[in-house]
Amino acid sequence: MKLISRLLRKNTSAARIAGFVLSNFIGLAIIAGGLQFYGDVRSLWASDDSFIKTDYLVVNKKVTASNLWDGENSDFSAKEIEDIKRQPWVRDVGSFSSTDYKVWASVDQGGRGMSTMLFFESIPDEFVDVKGADWQFREGDDVVPIIISKDYLTLYNFGFASSAGLPQMSENIMSGIPLTLSLSSEDGSRTKRMQGRVVGFSNRLNTILVPESFMQWSNSVLGGKNNDVNPSRLIIDVSSPGDVAIKDYLDENNLEVAGDKSGSSASYLLKVVIGIVLGVGVVITVLSFFILLLSMSLLMEKNREKLHSLLMLGCPLKEVAAPYVGIVVAASVCACVLAIASVFVMRTYYVGALQGLGAETEGWWPGMLSAIVLTALIIIFNIVSVRRKVKSSWR
Repeated sequence: MKLISRLLRKNTSAARIAGFVLSNFIGLAIIAGGLQFYGDVRSLWASDDSFIKTDYLVVNKKVTASNLWDGENSDFSAKEIEDIKRQPWVRDVGSFSSTDYKVWASVDQGGRGMSTMLFFESIPDEFVDVKGADWQFREGDDVVPIIISKDYLTLYNFGFASSAGLPQMSENIMSGIPLTLSLSSEDGSRTKRMQGRVVGFSNRLNTILVPESFMQWSNSVLGGKNNDVNPSRLIIDVSSPGDVAIKDYLDENNLEVAGDKSGSSASYLLKVVIGIVLGVGVVITVLSFFILLLSMSLLMEKNREKLHSLLMLGCPLKEVAAPYVGIVVAASVCACVLAIASVFVMRTYYVGALQGLGAETEGWWPGMLSAIVLTALIIIFNIVSVRRKVKSSWR
């Protein structure tokens, strides 16, 4: 075996092998580094509202003086909703539904009570990620799950509570306090008394959200006769938040997005940049693959007579191909180790800064795993090619 290896490696070009190692190292480092950086940095733009899907927009029509003067309403017609659904960047569209009755909520905390008039809205359940019993309502239940805006809690703590002499509340405390809900029709002839429980707080939805099943039931029991009204707000599940095409469509149709969507734009830009970086890395890696494949082909072509003689003497195909397979494996593993080491070094320079900004880094497995998988694929394809080339020398 050693004699065969020494015989077949005689014309090996160290420069070509070194060129493959270098180019493959660069390609793997770019791909692994790009994936690693994206995995570490994406949490900076991900909302902490884990119970609300992230790729969505809440849109409504702009209210202007001319619209009010002309008597135009801000509702979406069925034709306008269908037009939005046909846009290529739209995956799904849901409508906001609101209560058609009066809502009063009261809280009794330490002998001190507070009551206020509220409103409820709902969206289709597929847009809400709260699972299980936390976001369920069936007819006959006495407790209504609620998601409220974090801005409302902030206004209470730093606006209302300080001026009224009431204690401030954290999210956990607020979630544990039962709300007494008094629901009544417009004429007061029909009333319901229920309990409310806060199951989440949202930075993204500036509303008080209840399950759609509760909204449908309560409107049918307490609402007016005409509940088939057009929605004034829509929630849109989009394929790429921050896409320029979305902004152009909204501007053309006089629509505006609720909330600050700068995070979505930054996330979209990050994906575009990472995509370009990964594309460059893939091109370099593919070129390095062909460099190694060409090197092995030239080396085997020079040794074609030797290969033919060894195979005719009865040497197994695997043994004859083993020296070239060894070169492929050694060069590929070397490039992979260098790429993983470079990603690890690169990560030590930026991970501290990202954690200081509040990023939840994922460890360095994304970069390491991607480099290993790509290296395994390169090795497999090259081994198959080498064995085919050796087999062809038999003829």
